[in-house]
Amino acid sequence: MLLYDSLGPNPRALRMFLAEKGISIPIKDINLMGAENRQPPYTDRNPGGQLPALELDSGKCLGETVAIFEYLEEKHPNPALIGTNAEERAETRQWQRRIELNITEHLYNGFRYSEGIELFKSRMKVLPEAANGLKAIVQDKLKWLDGLMSNRQWIAGDRFTIADIILYSALDFGAGVGQKIDPAAGKVKEWFDRVGARASAAKSLHPMSASAGIRG
Repeated sequence: MLLYDSLGPNPRALRMFLAEKGISIPIKDINLMGAENRQPPYTDRNPGGQLPALELDSGKCLGETVAIFEYLEEKHPNPALIGTNAEERAETRQWQRRIELNITEHLYNGFRYSEGIELFKSRMKVLPEAANGLKAIVQDKLKWLDGLMSNRQWIAGDRFTIADIILYSALDFGAGVGQKIDPAAGKVKEWFDRVGARASAAKSLHPMSASAGIRG
């Protein structure tokens, strides 16, 4: 297999997943800042153009982060980061979906439409007038999540899962681009610090993260 990797929160989430699993996969770094992911030969393998992507031994390429999580979990079930049975897997997928639809997608677009607009305006339709509203939704939903965290160590309860990895990678990125966690969401901040103390959090940072000024 071959992992197409880059700077950024989604590639970092996959690196964090791999670190938690203890899986090592050969890596080919793609220049995200130079838009290498938006042109051939990369788009010949992954027409969506996003990162990361996983090329399988068969030559097929998986270009969606959660699909890669699912594939690798089936191949390497321990430690379980999705679940060990149908109930756990359903609960994890429920929270992964809530996190992405309510928080991370808005956070990323809030960045793309404002601080990151010069990088993204030639790659996608940007809506600068929507940026502030999207960022406000992120904070509102973090406060909603905060209200659910009083008796939870992790997003899905007592299990560390891909929902934690996805949200942590997004929020750590967000903190560096003007979207810090509102202090009013104190339980979320405590959770964030717990995740940040895991070895996989530091190990998953891209080598260019410091020089680029991006936590990804």
